[in-house]
Amino acid sequence: MKAGVLHGRGNIVYEEVEMPSPGLEDVLVKVKFTGICGSDIPRVNANAAHNYPIILGHEFSGEVVEIGPNVKKLKIGDRIAGAPLLPCMNCEQCEKGDYALCEKYSFVGSRRNGSFAEYVVIPEKNAIYLDPSISYVKGAFFEPITVALHGIKRLNFRPGSSVAVLGIGNIGFFTLQWLKILGAGQITVFDISDERLKLAKRFGADECINTSDENYLSKLNNSGNVKQFDFVYETAGNTETIKSTFELVRKKGSICLIGTPKQEITFSIDEWENINRKELTLTGSWMSYSENFPGEEWIATAKHIQAGDIQIDDSLLYKIIPLSEIDEAFKLFKVPSTVKGKILIDSEK
Repeated sequence: MKAGVLHGRGNIVYEEVEMPSPGLEDVLVKVKFTGICGSDIPRVNANAAHNYPIILGHEFSGEVVEIGPNVKKLKIGDRIAGAPLLPCMNCEQCEKGDYALCEKYSFVGSRRNGSFAEYVVIPEKNAIYLDPSISYVKGAFFEPITVALHGIKRLNFRPGSSVAVLGIGNIGFFTLQWLKILGAGQITVFDISDERLKLAKRFGADECINTSDENYLSKLNNSGNVKQFDFVYETAGNTETIKSTFELVRKKGSICLIGTPKQEITFSIDEWENINRKELTLTGSWMSYSENFPGEEWIATAKHIQAGDIQIDDSLLYKIIPLSEIDEAFKLFKVPSTVKGKILIDSEK
């Protein structure tokens, strides 16, 4: 088969490799589309890959074309989205249902070969059945949608609460949509791009604030006090937005950091003291898995995409690029602000 194989920093090559074969409980999937995740970019354009050579790609959809002898539910021809985590199922964390915290996990597309290829093998339990009404393009968005829901569920979210979402990339957009589904009160979105903020307004944000304005907090001024929120979700992994969560959350409020930082962060005493003085709750979020693997995040995503509650349209998609041009796809990320939305790799071209 053909695949995009990463041989070293900046060296991803479209070449022929051996076709994988399914094990006893596995399915062989003919890949349709794979999204380029933010975590893939430093693996290709920097030195973040675990090993070489490796086939990356973990946000994917496809068709089951071969099944192992112990596969029970799926059949050839079924349409699926892939859940990429491969927990050991035996460690203390797995026994608690905290699969993302597995001490010995593997992962499709980072620790073992993934879906930047014509075919990929995954366990049956990692294949999420797609209703025929759900397109393969939408199926490739399942993984980031589940990440957004997992982040919301890391806090004791309450319907009717006021919410701030910082960063309106794909995870931010899906966080916004889940919050609407879950009955949030007023939702305020923060980002540096007016274009993205206009989209957020169309997707249901009540208020949009451009943080490139140094005085953006004053726009939230209410009778001399900065407006503050019950729940704050940071999705960008940006130093300044992470720091501003402490300012934006109300006393006894809650913060979840979903975004992944790209550099060291230092907090001043005054910034950090907000944790104490506000007695706020602060947590992180890692991946998107829970009890009854892969968990309620994946079941809910399939349900709400099929129902049309979660919108995935062209405004969230920057380009679809053939697998044969995968090297060019990653070059786009070397030019700041070029990529505006998700890039999908089409494995059939």
